[in-house]
Amino acid sequence: MQLPPLGLYIHLPWCERKCPYCDFNSHEAIDIPEMRYVDTLLRDLRGDLSLLQGRTIETLFIGGGTPSLFSTNAIRRLLQGIAALVPLSPTLEATMEANPGSAEADKFAGFRDAGINRLSLGIQSFDDAHLQSLGRIHNSDQARAAIEFARAANFDSFNIDLMHGLPGQTPASAEADLRAALAYKPPHLSWYQLTIEPNTVFHKRPPQLPVEDELADIQQYGETLLADAGCDQYEVSAYCQPGYHCRHNLNYWSFGDYLGIGAGAHGKISFPDGRIQRYAKKRQPGDYLASGPGEFTASSRELDRDEIAGEFMLNALRLNQGFTLDLFSAHTGLDAVALEPQLESLYRRELLVRSGDCVKATDLGRRFLDSVVAEFFP
Repeated sequence: MQLPPLGLYIHLPWCERKCPYCDFNSHEAIDIPEMRYVDTLLRDLRGDLSLLQGRTIETLFIGGGTPSLFSTNAIRRLLQGIAALVPLSPTLEATMEANPGSAEADKFAGFRDAGINRLSLGIQSFDDAHLQSLGRIHNSDQARAAIEFARAANFDSFNIDLMHGLPGQTPASAEADLRAALAYKPPHLSWYQLTIEPNTVFHKRPPQLPVEDELADIQQYGETLLADAGCDQYEVSAYCQPGYHCRHNLNYWSFGDYLGIGAGAHGKISFPDGRIQRYAKKRQPGDYLASGPGEFTASSRELDRDEIAGEFMLNALRLNQGFTLDLFSAHTGLDAVALEPQLESLYRRELLVRSGDCVKATDLGRRFLDSVVAEFFP
C-alpha cells in the first residue's frame, strides 16, 4: 500500500464564548494556560513520532475553539517546537483559525511572523443582526477590519468563513452577505448552510430558519454569483481563486493521513500492510493537560476492510472533480474492481458519472450524496 500524504491537525479548545450552533470541542475560558498547553501539545506529538513512518508534514492546521486567543509568543513556541520534532515540507501550508475580534486581529502580523501563512477568518456574516442571532462576539465593522488586517499582515492566502440559512435571513440578505465577502476578492471562501447539530443550544431551542424554498433560492443564486466572480467550487462548500485551494482539507477529502494533537483532536494513519487506524485524543482540556507520555489517546480503532471503501467515498465524493480509481487503490490498498457493482448501479441511476479513470457525483448525485455514499458501506 502506498502511504498517502501526511498533515498535522492541532486543536486549541478554548473560546471566549460558546456559540449556540457550535458542536466542536470548545470550552469557555477566562484564563488560558497557554504555555503549559503548548508544552503538552509537543509531548503529545513526541509520542506520535512513530506514525510518521518516514514522511514529511505537508500541511498543518490549528483549529479550535478560537486559536487566535493564544498569544503570538505561544504560537511561535508551538511552531518552533513542531519544527524541532518533525520534518516539515519547504512548501508547508500552515493555517490558523482566527476570530475577527479586534484583540485577535491586532495579532495577525505576529502570527504571520511566527510561521502561519494562511488564516481562516470566522466572519459568518456581515450583518449585525445575524451576528447577534448566532451569538458571535464581533460586529460587522470588526469583520471588515479583520480582512483588512489580514491583507496588511501579508496573508496572501486566507479564507472567509461565511454561513447562510441563518435565523431570520432572507434570500436578499444572504445575497448581500455573499456580495460583501466577494467585494474583498478573497483567495478562498467557505460558504455553507447553517445546520442544527445535537448537543447545541440551537438544538435545545431551535431558531426560526428560512424555509426549504428560500434555502434552495439562496443556494442556487449564490452558486451563480460565486461562479460569475471567478470562484472555483472544488468541494461542496469550498470555493477559491485559481491556486488557492486549501491543501490541508484536500488531503482530508482525498483520504490522506493526518496526525491529531490537542484535546479532542482526531487522527487517521495508514500502514504499509494495508491497515488504517483512526484515533482521538482525550476531549476535556483538564484531562489532556494531566496526561503523561502514552496517555493522550482516548480511543483508537482499526477500520474493517469492508468499511474502507465507504470511508473513502464519504470524503472523496465531496470533491467536484471526484476521484480517480488509481487514487482509490493507492489510498485504500483495495482493488478498484471491487467497486464495480456499486459504481455500475449508480451510473445507471445517473448519480455518478465516469470520464476515463475519474469518477464523480452528478448534480443529482450531489443532492442525494448521503444515499450515494451509503451504497459503499456494508
